[in-house]
Amino acid sequence: MTPNTMTRNTKKANTVSTSATDLAVLGQALRVLRERAGTTQARLAAVLQMDPTYVSRIEHGRRGVQWLTVLRFLRALDVDLHQLADAMTEVEKPRRARK
Repeated sequence: MTPNTMTRNTKKANTVSTSATDLAVLGQALRVLRERAGTTQARLAAVLQMDPTYVSRIEHGRRGVQWLTVLRFLRALDVDLHQLADAMTEVEKPRRARK
């Protein structure tokens, strides 16, 4: 099926959605990195020029986050993508053990 012949419903069915678990893992990993950097949500929010409640919602998995925002977090915390991946793996291990 070519993209031009796809119906709206077909396009919807082929998209990958982000689950609440994915958001929670990403948020917890960002929190781990923030805590390792020794900063608070309020200080990080000030550096990012964001509302502290937005940072909190991301860390608690209650808010989706765009890729560019993730990159801003990483730069502000002076960490790289590998460290984020490691933190996500660390957060996921206890989750997998519970299943």
